[in-house]
Amino acid sequence: MNLYRSVRAVAESTGDGSGAIDWDAVAEAAQASVEPGSLSLTPAEREGYATDVRDARRRLRSVGEVEFEVPPTIEIQNRHHWIDANIETFERVMRPIEEHGTTVLPGVTRVVNTGTMAFVLSFLAKHVLGQYDPLLLADGDEDHGLYFVHPNIVRVSELLDVDYPRFRRWIAFHEVAHAAEFGAAPWLSGHLESRMERGLDALAAGDLDREAFSDLDVAMTAVEGYAELLMDRAFDDEYADLRAKLDARRQGGGPLARLVRRLLGLGLKRRQYERGARFFRVVADARGVGAASRVWDRPENLPTSAELDDPSRWLRRVDP
Repeated sequence: MNLYRSVRAVAESTGDGSGAIDWDAVAEAAQASVEPGSLSLTPAEREGYATDVRDARRRLRSVGEVEFEVPPTIEIQNRHHWIDANIETFERVMRPIEEHGTTVLPGVTRVVNTGTMAFVLSFLAKHVLGQYDPLLLADGDEDHGLYFVHPNIVRVSELLDVDYPRFRRWIAFHEVAHAAEFGAAPWLSGHLESRMERGLDALAAGDLDREAFSDLDVAMTAVEGYAELLMDRAFDDEYADLRAKLDARRQGGGPLARLVRRLLGLGLKRRQYERGARFFRVVADARGVGAASRVWDRPENLPTSAELDDPSRWLRRVDP
């Protein structure tokens, strides 16, 4: 880790470049502030990742009664690789605000914005275990990606004192469950994009589109909750200890880590996991996992906010 290089990269973003954020400086500063981690995998470990993904696809298709393929791009990454893979995502999401936002002191604001984005990416790079990337707001026909941040998976398995191959496999089931959602629902990316674009455009204009963000929150709660259900029902080993320890980790950490999670909205994501998982557990217990998978048949099948808290209403509407 080179803190001096990180600070210098942010400070030099006061140059003549256009835009409210210097994304090249973001990448350099984020990578300078976090160790990349080792990618010295044995052949058995590499084969283990491939087997985990292959088995997860087979099990999830069977248990969830959904048809999907895993992305052609599957990468075992270190933390710097993950930052590189996500710079474009962050840039796409921030583009409406960059294009329409105004500022009185553009040089100073550019430094602050650049430093903020670098901090966010470096923090996430140290904590993300796996990622299914649906390439929201991307132009063209780029392939979705499936990433595993190997140094984080190894480190967290040690911190939680759990068997590394079993933990790695459980993470693979979670990320492939996200691939199942987007594969089973070709409309889902466009649905999320439209709400995201509406909300960001409103923010860039100095307004708040509550309906767009509410719709986005409900859809993401369904996405996270269904993945939790499907990974647990399809996983072919014991997982209760993994679930308990990982949930404790999501809520734990020091005061600074908890503050950062709150500022980044990671507490909201945890609530989405919990609220969505409760909804889908009730549905699956009542009608089976296949009935829960009907949420992806069409956009109208997404639960409303009220239905998330009262799954019986959703069942009466969608699966009477």
